[in-house]
Amino acid sequence: MTQRKEPIAVVAVGGNALIKDPQHVAVRYQWEAVRETASHIVEMIAQGWTVIVTHGNGPQVGFILRRNELAAHEVHTTPLDLIVADTQGAIGYMLQQALDNEFRRQGLTRQVVTIVTQVLVDRDDPAFQHPSKPIGGFLTPEEAERFAAEGWPVVEEPGRGWRRVVASPQPKEIIEETAIRTAAEAGWIVVAVGGGGIPVVRNRKGELRGVAAVIDKDLASSLLARHVRADLFLIATGVEKVALYYNTPRQQDLDRVTVDELRRYMAEGHFAPGSMLPKIQAVIEYVEAGGPRAIITDLPNIVRALHGETGTLIVK
Repeated sequence: MTQRKEPIAVVAVGGNALIKDPQHVAVRYQWEAVRETASHIVEMIAQGWTVIVTHGNGPQVGFILRRNELAAHEVHTTPLDLIVADTQGAIGYMLQQALDNEFRRQGLTRQVVTIVTQVLVDRDDPAFQHPSKPIGGFLTPEEAERFAAEGWPVVEEPGRGWRRVVASPQPKEIIEETAIRTAAEAGWIVVAVGGGGIPVVRNRKGELRGVAAVIDKDLASSLLARHVRADLFLIATGVEKVALYYNTPRQQDLDRVTVDELRRYMAEGHFAPGSMLPKIQAVIEYVEAGGPRAIITDLPNIVRALHGETGTLIVK
């Protein structure tokens, strides 16, 4: 096995890495955002870390679904597992280029590689019977009715409209884990598990097959961090610190918190489903499995959080 040269961190980057403003989603704006993201990650690498970058892909999946709809009368539509693979490749390319350019600016000699990643889920996961993960844009009642007739589960978000939903099963295994770990231990910067990974199951012959589902990016990143024995699991999100009573006059930021405290706060309902809750669940799983420490903070404060100056530190 290759001798590890530097400590390894899994850094899970949220959707704001590519789209910071929903009113500016054109590709040129995504490039601006990813270059800013790369500059913060390279600050961390310059501090002596080897980084495995994972990322979200929700908006990009929505764009491809919309293109499918608009072009359905001309070309075939794209299955969801291939859409996740497409976005892994495209976002990986953007991160590779932006990181490489930043390395050159800072005089660092590092190599970046993207590994298109499959993530195994249980074909009998109850999530397949209860789809809950919204995908794509909002629909009119007429559009929702049409998609429902085509077999898509749809739900209404009060005051906003209808959306399609798919299953969000629990990640069980990172298929390309050995390749990711080997590259990181050799000192490569790796982009992997994009969008939570391409969801796959094994058929009765043991063969892998893609399924129509979406895996939570933070839970898949936590699984990866545990299995590659990462020295740090860092979730970069839209807030500097995790907070209780978020966005109320009683807001209380958390500097350092234990797993037991987080479990109590979860039970009290402090963390919103689909927002902070899966991030909290992800860091708990990592730390309980023996991970030394986890941090939740925003991208501009990554290095400060590493030095204990900000962010929320999670310990056992």
